[in-house]
This record gives sequence, structure tokens and C-alpha cells, in this order.
Amino acid sequence: MALRILLADDHALFREGLRMLLTARGFDVVRDVGTGVEAVEAAQDIQPDLIVLDLDMPEMDGLEATRLIKVALPDVPIVILTASEREGNLFEAVRSGALGYVLKTMSSDALVQQIEAAGRGEIALDARLATKVLAEFSRLSRNVKAAPEEALKDEPRVSDDADDSYTEALTARERVVLEQLVAGATNKEIATTLVVSENTVKYHLKNILRKLHVNNRAQVVAWAMRQDWYRRSTK
Repeated sequence: MALRILLADDHALFREGLRMLLTARGFDVVRDVGTGVEAVEAAQDIQPDLIVLDLDMPEMDGLEATRLIKVALPDVPIVILTASEREGNLFEAVRSGALGYVLKTMSSDALVQQIEAAGRGEIALDARLATKVLAEFSRLSRNVKAAPEEALKDEPRVSDDADDSYTEALTARERVVLEQLVAGATNKEIATTLVVSENTVKYHLKNILRKLHVNNRAQVVAWAMRQDWYRRSTK
């Protein structure tokens, strides 16, 4: 069954061209709209498999639309499509729950590959943007390490008492999966590294989402960027 896509972009010509491209590549663009407000309403109406949102739209931008859609439809992957390479927009998109952040300057083949990845539940970032996310994650990890413990008391943390029981602590294997995930690895790449099946990786990922109280892979990355998890995982 073709992936059902909701497309939102305020430039009608670009939106029409993207619709034609995605349709030609086997996707089902069930609706296309021109504003963030329309995107939020359409998402709740048709409940698509995936949403592609322009970053800059009238009435409501793609970031705010992402946050509102995630409240109503936490499991629907969202890809932000933009010409902006500003790091602030990239990081805010991840924190808002977007699973991907792709540039309008990329080739049509690369764009299709990123949308396909998001449809599989994988983070959709090109290598250059992924490097920026990891650099920010590393920077925040260093800042958290230097911050007083009092400043961190309200943040959710991963317990040091991780074992094989299904508690709020991650198991040793789940920590390894989390490390690979934050590094940008796909389920297939994680499975190859750990010499397990992709179903096993998905099982671990499901447990990670539950224990960290997040809804998708992008929110896992956002959580890791806010925590001293990197320091803990490399002790």
C-alpha cells in the first residue's frame, strides 16, 4: 500500500511540482494545503501516514504546526522541508518532534530517499545536517557536565541501575541501541552492528521510547541532546 502523505507548502507551484514528483515515485499525496493552520486541520481530518511541512508558511509556521499535530497525532512522522540551513531551526524542528529536516536544494532522488526513510520511522537528515545535530549534542553534553546538579533536578534522567528487567532504567543493550540511534544509524545499520535482526532492534526501540516517555526517534534525539546521557554512556 502506498504511503499516504499530507503536503503543506505556501508556494503553489512548488507544492504542485512536489506532488507530481511524489506521485510519480509511488506515494499517495492525499491532500496538499498552503498554510500551517490548514495542515493541522487536514492532519486531524485525514490522519495520513506521513506529513511534509514547509518551514515558512503564513498564519502558522511549520514548527508550530508540528507541535500541534504531535499533540493530536503523536505517532505520525513529520518531515520539515525548507531552504533554511539555520541551526536554530534545525534543532527546534527536532525538539518539536519532527522526524526529518530536509532541504529544498537537494536532488529529487535524495528527497525521495529521505521521505522513504521517515516513512520507515527513521530519522531523515542528510549527512551535513546530521553532523550539526551531533555537534550540538556533544556541546550540550559538555555544558550539562559542567552544570550544577541542582539545575538538572527537574530533567528526566536514565537511571544508573540499568538491568535486564523492564523498569524505568534502560538495559545495557538498550543503551547501546540508543547510542547508535543518536549517532544517526538506521535500524538496518544498528542490526548489522549488533548482529541481530531488525525486528530485535525495533523491539529495543519500542522499549526505549516507553522508558524515556517519548513518542518517536526524533524525540529520543532531542531528549539525548538535553541530558548528560553521553557522559553517562561513555563512563
